[in-house]
Amino acid sequence: MAEGWGRRSRRRADAPRVYRVAEVNRAARECLENEFRAFWVEGEISQVTRSAAGHAFFTLSDEREQARLDVTVFATDLRRVRTQLLRGARVRVLGRLTVWEKAGRFQMQGRQVLAAGAGDLQAQFEAIHKRLAAEGLLRPERKRALPRLPRTVGVVTSVGSAALRDIVRVAQARCPVRIVVSDCRVSGRDAERSIVAALERVQRLPELDLVILGRGGGSAEELWAFNAEDVARAVAACRVPVVCGVGHETDVSIAELVADRRASTPSNAAEIAIPEREALAAELDHHLYRLQRAMVGRFDHERLHLRELEARLPDPRLVLGRFRRAVVEHEGRAVRALRIRLKAHRARLRDLDRRLLATHPQRRLAADRSRLALLEERLRQAATARLKAADVRLRRGADRLRERGRELPVAPRARLAQLAARLRALSPLEVLERGYAIAFGPEGSALRRAASVAPGERIRVRLHDGELVARVEAIGPAPEPEP
Repeated sequence: MAEGWGRRSRRRADAPRVYRVAEVNRAARECLENEFRAFWVEGEISQVTRSAAGHAFFTLSDEREQARLDVTVFATDLRRVRTQLLRGARVRVLGRLTVWEKAGRFQMQGRQVLAAGAGDLQAQFEAIHKRLAAEGLLRPERKRALPRLPRTVGVVTSVGSAALRDIVRVAQARCPVRIVVSDCRVSGRDAERSIVAALERVQRLPELDLVILGRGGGSAEELWAFNAEDVARAVAACRVPVVCGVGHETDVSIAELVADRRASTPSNAAEIAIPEREALAAELDHHLYRLQRAMVGRFDHERLHLRELEARLPDPRLVLGRFRRAVVEHEGRAVRALRIRLKAHRARLRDLDRRLLATHPQRRLAADRSRLALLEERLRQAATARLKAADVRLRRGADRLRERGRELPVAPRARLAQLAARLRALSPLEVLERGYAIAFGPEGSALRRAASVAPGERIRVRLHDGELVARVEAIGPAPEPEP
């Protein structure tokens, strides 16, 4: 067939021919059927379906690479097959390759199916399931309750997927909520890391209430990322409840088992996570009706209780009279006690006034002034008396000196007069009488140099007839004497 196809192509090379789709598919089928007539292939079964006519359709998956092969076993051949065609079973199939011309789909027609042991994907599934179950991640008591009315829902799936469109459609039809999509790869290489990163990214929203993790249907290989252990642990560690819906009803992933709620499909996940508007309204109406019934019952009960209390209540006028008499009695006691306390406070206030008046600064100042005047008078009298006594003694001494002076010879008297004159000339008092002054420093000693004091210090200046107290303003060199 291949050779005939080549000959026809060469014959018409001079006039290119446009082939119909059916011709191309038929040529491909004939080529595959002649080249692969009978061979064995081994793989893991997934997506098993049966038709009403009794034919079996399933997919064989490669355990080493991401590849799959569609297999069809017709009913006549299926009757001879003793191996159960179950998902996850590893089998060997004898058949030939062909192409379904109507759809142009490459497939294998199986004639015989033999068991080849448990499939690798199923073995990995069971190993991960057993490990997570031993850690308690699959326990029902670990599941968290979903929020009754979530406001922000995070959706972890592929942005362009049909699963996202189904979730958004169901959410808009049920109840308006805010949907935040965290894009990720849901199949193929790096799908596991992409899902884990998307889960971590969506949890950064502080207002996040719920997460929906979903993907549409596919083969076991395409859904395998949701069986990965890293994805399952990321779902278990999510800080908010997670609803997981992967594939169809028959597809069960480990991520769904670890999640707080499992959904059959992504649409079902949206239905579980988001309440229906009409159901909420009906529930609110029911609660409102129950609340009204409860309020009416409570009002009736309180009304009866009030009537019982009114019946037990005595005449208010009698009670008011007793209270009025008690008030008058207490008022009299309060007035008497207040008067007694007021009298005591007034007496204490008068005592404090007397004590304050005795220690008033003006009175103490007047007393101090009187004592000071008395002391000044006594000092003046004592000074006057001592001056008079000194004057008397001075006069007597002068008289005695004059008398003695008369008795001295003339020469000694002259010598004495000379010495007295020299003594008077050397006396500081004589110098002061000529207009000079003596300055005394802060320590009381006579100042000889200007550098002995500093500006701002106080000094005393002795004059002939008194003493001055001065402050040094500045220090400078002595002026040059005038010629």
